[in-house]
Amino acid sequence: MTCPIDDRPRARNAAATREIILAAAWRRFLNESYDNVGLRDVAGDAGVDVALVSRYFGGKEGLFRAVLSHGKEGKLDGLADAASLPARLAAMATEQAPDEGCGNMEHLLIILRSASSPAAASIVRSAFSADVLEPLAALIGGERAEQRAAMAMAVMMGTAIIRSVMAVETVCEGACRHDVARRIERLLEVALEEDG
Repeated sequence: MTCPIDDRPRARNAAATREIILAAAWRRFLNESYDNVGLRDVAGDAGVDVALVSRYFGGKEGLFRAVLSHGKEGKLDGLADAASLPARLAAMATEQAPDEGCGNMEHLLIILRSASSPAAASIVRSAFSADVLEPLAALIGGERAEQRAAMAMAVMMGTAIIRSVMAVETVCEGACRHDVARRIERLLEVALEEDG
């Protein structure tokens, strides 16, 4: 038995199409630097014409900005208690592979992969400051909050580099994961503590 072909035109849903394009771009930028991602690649992954990507985002720079800001609301949700922040950040850094659905670590990896690109550097700096450093500094408060937030992010990004970019799998492997999380937590405690 053959299935009848539905040749009716599909209803257009701009919001859904935009989300599909963003998801495809997110995956591309997660695994490749800004310079290595092309709009045609993203369009192909999303199953849309490249003209749609330009229409929705205005080009590669606009698409990259949208990826960096996508889902930024609530990036620090669940971390609202400054006292438990080192433990929560350490768990975030060690719970699962950074490229397997851990949104906050993925966000850091996208930033890391494209930070050295001359074309993307200013976008990355701006997004990192607005979406990561400033909210974290506001959360921890106190003297030199932004400096302390930057030190904590240095620990987080170092962990992300070792795990994902350098592919050192033993860092958070198996039974050692709890010990690694505890050590990272101690580093974060020192980075975040106020001078007293």
